[in-house]
Amino acid sequence: MTDLAIGIIGFGARARLRAGVHHPGNGSRITAICDLSDSARASARAEFPEARVTDSIDELLASGLDAVMVLTPDDTHARIAIRALEAGVAVFCEKPLAIDLDDADEILRTARRTGTRLYIGHNMRHMPVITLMRQLIADGRIGEVKAVWCRHFVGHGGDYYFTDWHADRRHTTGLLLQKGAHDLDVIHWLAGAYTDRVAAMGSLSVYGGITDRRDRSGERMPDWFSLDNWPPTSLTGLHPTIDVEDISMVTMHLSNGVLASYQQCHFTPDYWRNYTVIGTEGRIENLGDEPGSTVALWNRRHHNSAEPDESFVVPTIADGGHGGADTLLIAEFLRFVRDGGITETSPVAAREAVAAGILATESLRSDGSARNVPPLEDDVIAYFERGQTP
Repeated sequence: MTDLAIGIIGFGARARLRAGVHHPGNGSRITAICDLSDSARASARAEFPEARVTDSIDELLASGLDAVMVLTPDDTHARIAIRALEAGVAVFCEKPLAIDLDDADEILRTARRTGTRLYIGHNMRHMPVITLMRQLIADGRIGEVKAVWCRHFVGHGGDYYFTDWHADRRHTTGLLLQKGAHDLDVIHWLAGAYTDRVAAMGSLSVYGGITDRRDRSGERMPDWFSLDNWPPTSLTGLHPTIDVEDISMVTMHLSNGVLASYQQCHFTPDYWRNYTVIGTEGRIENLGDEPGSTVALWNRRHHNSAEPDESFVVPTIADGGHGGADTLLIAEFLRFVRDGGITETSPVAAREAVAAGILATESLRSDGSARNVPPLEDDVIAYFERGQTP
């Protein structure tokens, strides 16, 4: 089997996905890397001496690639992905798909028009805690889903999102989109429908009051991350521009009538997601989100609180980040580049997560009133639902 030639655009934090891509002689290899940072290019040359390392996207796209992974800051996704699709190079686009809904739609339209394969990095569709919960729903263990609630405790928020470009809405729109795109997609996946109406409230409650700021453009997140950075108000050297919310609450109406809510807080001491799914015959809830954690099921009548009627251990499926999900994500992407076909991730679902996140952000930055989500064209939806075939 000839190795797929893979290019990397953006040799930053998410470029750690390269571990699942570079397997010379076993199906795929990284042959070209593009980054605007001198230090990032130096690191790339040291790690991949045989690859072409450049600051030119045009040079990278002309190097004979089978696919490219777009791992750059969010506001660049649309521009880069569209250029690669136009060049006939299959695209892996990190989430969120884009920070503007028109841009997200244009990516999908370009993929359909050119016939170039498009894959989105929603790795949580491969997380064992999520696949376990989805299987319990599919098995009918809680009846028909009627509500999904998600609480996201972002314990590393100050280090991850308020010390670099993530804190600037020009690059993210907001953290409901940047960080919440995963969870919005999972809510849709567990509920079996997309959001058609959304409202939200939120604020910049903690990090906006920290005045110790500095430009960290020459640094990377590992340079400043530490569990000793506590409490949140003790953090120093935050990004010069902080205009995204650090706490937000979203309510959603889905097209099948399911009601959902999402809460995100960036100054909690713990870091995990808690999903509760309520059906007509019971409910499930994850207690922890890593392998070895528990998904609890209640499906009998109880007086007051009670121990779960059944408990399920979240399995270890693969090594790698996000409970092995990153490994499974890359394996599916490489298979898709080579063979095509249906994938667990979905460009349409990625667009719908972007739509919900953007409109929720619009709501919380105005009067908190509900926003209707504009639909994607039926022919574009149909194209992706049949596995990106004409």
